[in-house]
Amino acid sequence: MHTPVTIIGAGLGGLTLARVLHVHGIPSTVYEAEPSPSARAQGGMLDIHDYNGQLALKAAGLMDEFHAIVLEGRQAMRVLDQDGTVLLDKADDGTGGRPEAQRGDLRQILLDALPAGTVRWGHKASGTRSLGGGRHEVAFAGGGTAVTGLLVGADGAWSRVRPLLSTAVPEYAGTSFVETYLFDADTRHPAAAKAVGGGSMMAPGQGREIFAHRESGDTLHTYVSLARPQEWFAAIDFADAAAATARIAQEFEGWAPELTALITDGDTPPVPRPHHALPVEHRWDRVPGVTLIGDAAHLSPPNGEGANLAMLDGAELAEALAAHPDDTEAALTEYEQAMFPRSPEIAAFEGPEMDEAASREDMARALIDMITQMGR
Repeated sequence: MHTPVTIIGAGLGGLTLARVLHVHGIPSTVYEAEPSPSARAQGGMLDIHDYNGQLALKAAGLMDEFHAIVLEGRQAMRVLDQDGTVLLDKADDGTGGRPEAQRGDLRQILLDALPAGTVRWGHKASGTRSLGGGRHEVAFAGGGTAVTGLLVGADGAWSRVRPLLSTAVPEYAGTSFVETYLFDADTRHPAAAKAVGGGSMMAPGQGREIFAHRESGDTLHTYVSLARPQEWFAAIDFADAAAATARIAQEFEGWAPELTALITDGDTPPVPRPHHALPVEHRWDRVPGVTLIGDAAHLSPPNGEGANLAMLDGAELAEALAAHPDDTEAALTEYEQAMFPRSPEIAAFEGPEMDEAASREDMARALIDMITQMGR
């Protein structure tokens, strides 16, 4: 008989786990801090890769639903120099393995594929403790607890489940994004829209970069990346949107106006997004009745793989549990031994290329070389 599965966190990893468990006839309950599915915006575009994220969606039986939400043409990619010169303009010919979709749409197809009541909204985990014998108790803010024989932390960077397994705490990775959006871009922000093109655009510099995505509804989503200490960002009053925007734009003085417009012409206040990471080799000894998936297990700075890995973690954990119906510990061991090496492998592959690109004066050319080598 299957042990009931308790999942903390209704992000993409936790929902994929719940869905693939459901496919195999295994019940689960997902506890989520947000009060409802629409409580907050779900972030921007995600490229879902054919070698990890799409494998998870296949295991979930949701590939048709996924294809229905893919935004055509968004795999196009451009690299611009700081003066606006287009150095790489890669069209989306429909053959790429990284189709783009809105995170919120992807989350919704997973929610729609779960039995009613699977997700318990408004349950913010405040702590966890072991009860012995592989059983654990989860305490929720505002009162209430849940006791479970199988606990999965899918609760992200600041996981409340992780301390049951590991003393590791995320540390600042040295870079932060500053996000903003430009709406009705083709009519209201034509120069910026032309610079971005039909998909994603990157304009790199040493210690500073401008990324932008064309999302649905003629929206441009800008991510300014700055390699600055946390104290530098703390000195900026982001409550004063105009002053914060001007301070961020100052770091790109002399860049082409169609690029800096992605900062200065934002239709939303700039929002800082600091990047944190767990140790690359983060792992733990097997503890009965509990494990982690996604950022709770292997948080890293944004590299295009986080959501994909979380979904793959969820799918593989569910399939391991289905394959070992009478031996949960065997299933958890199998899952962890496959999961542990994944993030270090990505770091080992991308790290040297990124470091080399960052150290070269001609950042844009270095980035193009890396994209070409990686086949993106």
